[in-house]
Amino acid sequence: MAPPGAFRDAVLITRPEPGAAETAAAVAALGWRPVLAPALVLAPLPPPAGLAAPAQALLLPSRAAARALPGVPRDMPVLAVGSGTAAEAAAAGFRHVTAAEGDAASLAAQAAATLDPRAGPLLLAVGRGYSAALAKALRGHGFSVRRRVVYAAHPADSLPGPALAALRAGEIRAALFFSPRSASVIMALLRQAGVAETVDQVAALALSARIATALAGLSWQEIRATPTPEPSALLALLGPAPHSAARA
Repeated sequence: MAPPGAFRDAVLITRPEPGAAETAAAVAALGWRPVLAPALVLAPLPPPAGLAAPAQALLLPSRAAARALPGVPRDMPVLAVGSGTAAEAAAAGFRHVTAAEGDAASLAAQAAATLDPRAGPLLLAVGRGYSAALAKALRGHGFSVRRRVVYAAHPADSLPGPALAALRAGEIRAALFFSPRSASVIMALLRQAGVAETVDQVAALALSARIATALAGLSWQEIRATPTPEPSALLALLGPAPHSAARA
């Protein structure tokens, strides 16, 4: 139970930038108080060899990849994993951008449906340690794939002070999770800070069933997954803040 008088109107946002501020604004628009606790810190890496070499299309499995592509021609066709990544690519100056349905499987399927393996290699821009399975799936469709690591994702060292304070005060009603790795990192940080037991009052909302499975290591009040891997679906799962019952 929350401490007497605790005001449970806060939502823990574990998404890193790019995207955390956007999610925070959307959560606030629903009437909740966003509390940032990014699980990962993303940073671009020096451009790898061959990044700007000709390719028939650029595939972007994340928003962070779209921000780390110096020298890549902006008229190259882009297939983005979802609408958010597509918007990030457009903001970065790419002029021909198409969005898949929000996950790696739909991105591979869209490439297979719209591109020709005989028309040249695909450039797959990824984070360190990510998207090896996507590259394999694309090669399985007959494509030559140049997988290039353009950013790194480092686990956060600790939970931010405001997030810790809100957890200890029993103010967090829900937490939003965007990747299995983020889920694992946040659970480790909760244990490290000695606040893992506070999540028995927190609903864990996951962007996919795979992420929901990764959250099973703690006694959340409930774990729910979106039907589709889009941030808008996660916000729909959260729903508007119940102001009439804000005091738990």
